Amino acid sequence: MAKLLVAFIVLLALATPSIAGDPDMLQDICVADYKSLKGPLRLNGFPCKRPENVTENDFFFPGLINPGNTGNAVGSLVTAANVNNLPGLNTLGISISRIDYAPWGLNPPHTHPRATEIIFVFVFPRGLVHFQKNIGNSPAVAIAAFNSQLPGTQSIAETLFDAAAPAVPSDTLARAFQIDGRMVEIIKSKFQHK
Repeated sequence: MAKLLVAFIVLLALATPSIAGDPDMLQDICVADYKSLKGPLRLNGFPCKRPENVTENDFFFPGLINPGNTGNAVGSLVTAANVNNLPGLNTLGISISRIDYAPWGLNPPHTHPRATEIIFVFVFPRGLVHFQKNIGNSPAVAIAAFNSQLPGTQSIAETLFDAAAPAVPSDTLARAFQIDGRMVEIIKSKFQHK
């Protein structure tokens, strides 16, 4: 009986890796059809183009080739290649971004609610608040990969001080950040131009 139990455990251990992987896709491709919400098949919110309408351009995005304009308040620009601008990524569960930094530029604290992010040697699990900063005197670039075709980005400062609906009360922000109400209003005014 003991030998049978050991054999069963070994068999189960060998089968586990094949069970633990991601499920296979239902089809080879499902190129997002932005023009029609009445496609023959809808997955992940985007209808699929009919196969006869798929072209090589559905799998090409030139936006990661050139540096982005970092002449803004934070000194960085994120150029995303996701299902919104690269229709061939639909249902594949991946996306990639290029982040350009001016000297001392900052990619402000944010989170990705639908994806884990990896930047070379840094891994940011889904939902973890994180940021990146160029601490050098020359421009820098990073390439980030995501395990989602549309990872989402939630800017912490913009959300708290401008975009939340209903708005986060000023006294709540003052207490949470341990600053006075005047400072909260100054910070809010920086975002009102958007």
